[in-house]
Amino acid sequence: MPQHDAVPWDPYPDLADAERIERARAFYEVMRSRRSCRAFSDAPVPREVIESALLAAGSAPNGANRQPWHFCAIASPEAKATIRVAVEEEERAFYGGKAGRQWLEAVWPLGTDANKPYLEVAPWLIVAFAERPAGELPDDDTQQNYHVTESVGIACGLLLAALHKAGIATLVHTPAPMAFLNRVCRRPAYERPLMLIVAGHAAQNATVPVHALAKKSLEEITTWL
Repeated sequence: MPQHDAVPWDPYPDLADAERIERARAFYEVMRSRRSCRAFSDAPVPREVIESALLAAGSAPNGANRQPWHFCAIASPEAKATIRVAVEEEERAFYGGKAGRQWLEAVWPLGTDANKPYLEVAPWLIVAFAERPAGELPDDDTQQNYHVTESVGIACGLLLAALHKAGIATLVHTPAPMAFLNRVCRRPAYERPLMLIVAGHAAQNATVPVHALAKKSLEEITTWL
């Protein structure tokens, strides 16, 4: 291996296998209760919670340690209102037939439609931007990035897990096209909005579609060799 600056590996705790199994199961029990929330209250969430969750996201593994992500945390009522108007415009086209029959049939059991009031009600919206990979950046002097979508996707997964662990409800939304988010968030064109995460407390009347409770079994999602 080539020579490079390094520090010693910080070892994990010396645990018995039984405790490792218990920790893994405990984390699964926490995460299995995560649900996508579509009815939020306007109860505030401290900025410190969002900051810590974003720091967890920033610890994600990524291509060549380029960390090709940027997160815009939005609490401004004006910005949230602007986002809602743009999102609902795209969603009306989506549900009006743009998505196609199969896609609309797939989301029908979730009971979703073009109305997204939670975009204004929830205390936080977090937009995850992905810096474009090598060959798509504005000039040769800009840092090149690798495995961008995969890296940012992992970071967003950690962000969702951290927020859930803190007792914060979330919803992932991916309107398309999303270029308007660059304008609202004042981000450069070479950053691509990857997803919009709504974060806050669930409303008292929030429900979960029964369809969303069905998860594939371990046998369905795993092959052992």
